[in-house]
Amino acid sequence: MKVLVTGGAGFLGSHLVEALLERGDEVAVVDNLSRGHSRDLLGLFTAARITFREEDVRDYPGVLKAAAGAEIVYHLAAQSNVMGAVQDPDYSFTTNVFGTFNVLKAASALGIRRVIFASSREVYGEPDGLPVPEDAPLKPRNLYGAGKAAAEACCRAWQNEKNLDCIVLRLANLYGPRDRDRVIPLWLDLARRGEDLDLYGGQQVLDFLWVGYAVDALTAAANCPNTGPVNVASGCGVAILELARRILALTDGRSFIHRLPARNVDVVRFVADVTKMRLVLGIEPPTDPLQRLSSLVFGQNLRDQPHDPQVKSAPSRRAP
Repeated sequence: MKVLVTGGAGFLGSHLVEALLERGDEVAVVDNLSRGHSRDLLGLFTAARITFREEDVRDYPGVLKAAAGAEIVYHLAAQSNVMGAVQDPDYSFTTNVFGTFNVLKAASALGIRRVIFASSREVYGEPDGLPVPEDAPLKPRNLYGAGKAAAEACCRAWQNEKNLDCIVLRLANLYGPRDRDRVIPLWLDLARRGEDLDLYGGQQVLDFLWVGYAVDALTAAANCPNTGPVNVASGCGVAILELARRILALTDGRSFIHRLPARNVDVVRFVADVTKMRLVLGIEPPTDPLQRLSSLVFGQNLRDQPHDPQVKSAPSRRAP
């Protein structure tokens, strides 16, 4: 079948495009390349079943043209970074909310069978308890989460008013190849260069997930029952300090971890309830959320002799 992937040159999008081509789909990719890179798709352009358009989802005519003939739309295009949304709220809001509106409008006009929207665990904000089920209240703590919550509301409205079938997946903290500008790739780069890791707050316990599980969730969502939003996560909490220590152990680094004041936009505690992911999408999460971390450093080789880096306080210098 023919599908459209918005944000298909990005971190998650490029992995999804690979999987869709492997299963035989015809894939149209739309990306404005603000965070994505066309080089992440270079190896796929030899396939006759892929087309790429450098378009912005805020441009409705471009979205409408790209979506023509598609049966499924995977809507991943977004300003997908919390600190990026803080630094440029106008771009974040117009892309994440108005861009989603354009995608839904085009899908409805073209009679597309289903839109699968990549939302975020940031819509929950600081939850009342753990693990967090899908019916927990949405209390976003930052502009990125607020934009995703607004986009979800648009999905519900189009489904109710226009009978457009929308599946919402709330993704945890993904990691894997091609990721940029988030904590794991930034810390890995710093550790390899022997530079210190800035740790804001240090009390965070978060839910991390290898990108391959999110790809499986997205592809499964094309034909699953529509039972409302679904968390896509590991269901296990990882202390941010433990993540830093594992990165330093894997890179054989002798860097320090610098404890800095917490940032008020950061969620401190989040672990998802993944019951619906198992039942609706048929995906079993990993028992160790960071089990694939070593593959980002040296393929499938494992290191089993971690050292215990020192932790100290220091003035703020750069943000991971």
